[in-house]
Amino acid sequence: MCGRYAITLPPDAMRDLFGYPEQPNFPPRYNVAPTQPVPIIRKEQDGQRHFQLVRWGLVPDWAKEVGTRPLFNARGETVAEKPAFRSAFRRRRCLIPADGFYEWKISPPYARQPYLIRRNDHAPLAFAGIWEHWQSPDGSELESCSIITTEANATLAPIHHRMPVILEEAAWETWLDTTETLTREAQALIAPSPDDMLEAVPVSRRVNAVANDDEALMAEVAPAEEPKREKKTPPKSKDKDDGQMSLL
Repeated sequence: MCGRYAITLPPDAMRDLFGYPEQPNFPPRYNVAPTQPVPIIRKEQDGQRHFQLVRWGLVPDWAKEVGTRPLFNARGETVAEKPAFRSAFRRRRCLIPADGFYEWKISPPYARQPYLIRRNDHAPLAFAGIWEHWQSPDGSELESCSIITTEANATLAPIHHRMPVILEEAAWETWLDTTETLTREAQALIAPSPDDMLEAVPVSRRVNAVANDDEALMAEVAPAEEPKREKKTPPKSKDKDDGQMSLL
């Protein structure tokens, strides 16, 4: 699963890395959440890569309305089969740039500890994504996307059982080229990242609130300690004939 992520790469650096002609100017984002606009890179009819801002939370082209539960993740194991995703997977794949993503380690009954997941070398990431074009009955149009997920690698498994599919640069063109790349070839790219590629850094629980969106969210903190359980002392037994002493 991937429900929050950060994208702080400067616009010029992103343009140079992904090789698109547009020159967008956008601020760094430290706490991107579903339904918000996010940048994607896709290959268009001219055969070139292009930058586009779309809604994070895919709306299928056959949907009658924008649902209240955004489809911000698509399971890689079934993305080629599910009606909501299969058309986009075959014809509209994209890259979703990021610098890291957040996951929460759950240890019931204690509060969740958020972790920032990023490359060991702090280089940018490219999530495998799909995008879709939707038109409402009144003619308004919306473009949206979803991040493809897979089983977690050994680094992530202690925190969460799912992770986004992260594509290495050598695989970008294969993923984006929906004309030449067969579906089974794209599916072969859906796999967990190498175990030694990522690091998990505990961060502030301020990231829990979508309203918080500042650089401090990515700073490492000491993991919150789990509160110690108090030992319950069993009640002392009372003598049946203790009389007035039971009131003391």
